Amino acid sequence: MSLKILPVVAGAIAGAVVALVISGGGGTTRQVTTTVLSGGGSSSATSVPTSLAKTQALTVNQIYRKDSPGVVDVTVTSHTTAGGGLFGGSTTQETEGEGAGVVYDKKGDILTDQHVVSGATSVTVHFQNGVNAKARVLGQDASTDMAVIRVSVPASELHPITFADSSDAQVGDAVVAIGSPFSLPETVTSGIVSAVGRSIPAPNNYTISGAIQTDAAINPGNSGGPLLDANGAVLGLNDQIDTNSDQSSGVGFATPGNTDMQVANTVISGKKVTHSYVGVCLNSTSVGGAQIATTPDSTCPTPVVAGSPAAKAGLHPGDTITAVNGKPISSTNQFIAVVGAYRPGRTVTMRVRHDGTTHTIKVTLGVRPASAPTG
Repeated sequence: MSLKILPVVAGAIAGAVVALVISGGGGTTRQVTTTVLSGGGSSSATSVPTSLAKTQALTVNQIYRKDSPGVVDVTVTSHTTAGGGLFGGSTTQETEGEGAGVVYDKKGDILTDQHVVSGATSVTVHFQNGVNAKARVLGQDASTDMAVIRVSVPASELHPITFADSSDAQVGDAVVAIGSPFSLPETVTSGIVSAVGRSIPAPNNYTISGAIQTDAAINPGNSGGPLLDANGAVLGLNDQIDTNSDQSSGVGFATPGNTDMQVANTVISGKKVTHSYVGVCLNSTSVGGAQIATTPDSTCPTPVVAGSPAAKAGLHPGDTITAVNGKPISSTNQFIAVVGAYRPGRTVTMRVRHDGTTHTIKVTLGVRPASAPTG
């Protein structure tokens, strides 16, 4: 099985993630295939699942009628240049892809996955009532696989969908997905939350934490469409599938809506999306802390990146981080989430186990490079 960012055109870029390059969130067809060893997680024990909330759960039909006007079909055109034309030189090929999006506000802002619009030379949005509009990419963030596109249409054409608190999602909650699988807009599928707190790879090889796993069928073309809770609110944007092929096998993932909103609000306000950066590869299966990898591999050329905040602070391969600013760290996934709460430039104190002894070090978080280093 391999974890795949939902494609919108043919083509694959393969890579295996065995040790995760860690950096945290601050303030964003073609197929990208990445294998990742990811562990589970859980939300607060006091959270109330949407299926048990005071608001009575809606039927799938009610959710569709309520939210489908706010789900759009997104088609993109891209141009790629390749050498080796008939008489030498280069040739330009035009490709088209399709995904989905969620109307975010009455100003014309629409959220979708970054990999849907990455490299696009033209983006068109198709509304449920037949209205089509050209869109421009307002901003995008590969680290969270999130993009904001904007259309200029009358406000009456825009039907924003409310976002839920994605941290409240619990295993077993009912969910509904709306999107354009296999170029079939307005397709609805339903299922449950299969797991929460998953870690999935971003298009730039970093890690997206807090993803929501679902068994609702999602396929190529669902990218960027909403995963909705039983009240019709957005839990996240459908993003990836775990499969032996390009089709749904009942294991899908949505990016966490809280992160999507955070990035969207930063982009819409005209600010730059930044992410804090440590600069280590971590063993994804480590327990009792977040352990730095001991040896390089194909996706981790060096466990501690030279010149990184980790290197400057004196972290070493094999070190296990057990606390950040006094907060205990029990796993790699938890470390990702905790570091993600801090902005670049913040100095944090880490408790580290090294060669059987425990000591504390201070790490000043840097700004995440555009892409994670790979071998």
